[in-house]
Amino acid sequence: MTAPLTPPHQPPHDSDWPPPPPPPFGPAGDPITAAEVLRGGVVAAVSTAAGAVLGLLWLWLAPRVLLISDGKGVYLRDSEGESAIGADGTFVLLALAFGAVAALVVFLLRREGGVPLVIGLALGGVLGSLLAWGVGTYFGPTRDVVAHAKEVGPEVVFDAPLELNMAAAAMLAWPLAAMIVHLALTALFGPRDPEPEYWGPHQPNPHPQPQSNPTPDPQPNPRSQPNPQPGPKSL
Repeated sequence: MTAPLTPPHQPPHDSDWPPPPPPPFGPAGDPITAAEVLRGGVVAAVSTAAGAVLGLLWLWLAPRVLLISDGKGVYLRDSEGESAIGADGTFVLLALAFGAVAALVVFLLRREGGVPLVIGLALGGVLGSLLAWGVGTYFGPTRDVVAHAKEVGPEVVFDAPLELNMAAAAMLAWPLAAMIVHLALTALFGPRDPEPEYWGPHQPNPHPQPQSNPTPDPQPNPRSQPNPQPGPKSL
């Protein structure tokens, strides 16, 4: 006895079976196109450039740490102040706001989303934070505290250089905010994938529509018919 040539996983040739659906586009879904990669690169470049604005805002809004010199050493004017922590907090809050705005703009321009856009948001957030850190420290007070103290003289208050004490955590504020906001917007307002079509034998409708009974023909009313006249009787 020979085995059948038809594989067991193929459906029989039955009229109840519809034609097979078309194969999916690629083994792993839709591939990443060059246009999507380009959009992700643009998002990363724009986010990096926006880091310069973040650095200037940080330089403007961050609280100042005041120093004073007595001619022999440099000391904090207010040793119990929290200005140093305030500079870190200002940077983190600004970075969170920049990340949320970047995610909102990207979602409004490209609601379909995509992996390159998310990678562009994350990479641009890290690079933008690094640029903001560099801009703030470069245009801020000089880092040569001793030379600055000699320049201003003793008993004169001057600003300490702008620094990030928690630089590693501050660098992650922008990309984390961007990815979380973009994910939330995509989940709530993004386009939905169409439901897959059923492929298989046609099944009977579990809830058939009731058929209306045909109206029977009206029965003739015997009263409305004329009575037949009796004919002559035969002898």
